[in-house]
Amino acid sequence: MARLIKHDAQSPTIIKEGDKTIAICICGLSSNKPYCDGSHAKTRDEEKDKIYVYDSVGNRVEIIKQY
Repeated sequence: MARLIKHDAQSPTIIKEGDKTIAICICGLSSNKPYCDGSHAKTRDEEKDKIYVYDSVGNRVEIIKQY
């Protein structure tokens, strides 16, 4: 069963330890989880009050709210 998980982050969480820096994906789109692969760049032009779904190859579809 698939689950829909809402993410609203548009950049990774950066962790620095000593001389190493690690970017952790929090947008949910990385294909290299838990590490960031830059996929969050696809979210930069999302409108704040809209909901989007991304398919397995990164195509975005806006979800139309029905009340």
